Amino acid sequence: MTTAATTPLPPAPSTAQEAEIADGIRAGDARCLALAYQRWGGLVQGLATRSLGDPLEAEDVTQQVFLAAWRGGAHYRPERGPLAAWLVGIARHKIADALASRTRRSVLTAAAASLPQGPDPAAQPEICLDRVLVRAELARLPDPHRRVLWMAYFGELTQAEIAARTGLPLGTVKSHARRGLHRLRASLERAESE
Repeated sequence: MTTAATTPLPPAPSTAQEAEIADGIRAGDARCLALAYQRWGGLVQGLATRSLGDPLEAEDVTQQVFLAAWRGGAHYRPERGPLAAWLVGIARHKIADALASRTRRSVLTAAAASLPQGPDPAAQPEICLDRVLVRAELARLPDPHRRVLWMAYFGELTQAEIAARTGLPLGTVKSHARRGLHRLRASLERAESE
């Protein structure tokens, strides 16, 4: 008697059935991939769970393994070993990728946490006033200059990206940025001297 908590494994395929599943995967037969997942999905997920220690991440890796098997089925060579061993080999690569990604994320998180925090604009009213003044002066610029500077500084786009988005030639974007900055500087200097 089986309970809802335990699901019996399907019977192990015979060598002929395994060869049929392998041939089907090599030919791109989705039914054979489903059979392979049904038979060896637990093996792959168990390996991933033990290696990663995170069942959700292990599920993702398991999906990646069978997706890679589906996409690369033509590369399976039965003379090199059984289908299960090929799937485990893919799983080991995907697990290594997941661990490397986890390491990169933790390094980036630690690096971001160690960055010095900038001043709180609310604690320094002059910073807020400067921003208001710059935005007001920016709004007074002619449209092409204002639009290019806005995209560059507030949209964080490169001049090439601005050219691609606006359809303007790169040289025109550079000219608008240069002229806009000169006008902005002149108007800010006038505002300071008043």
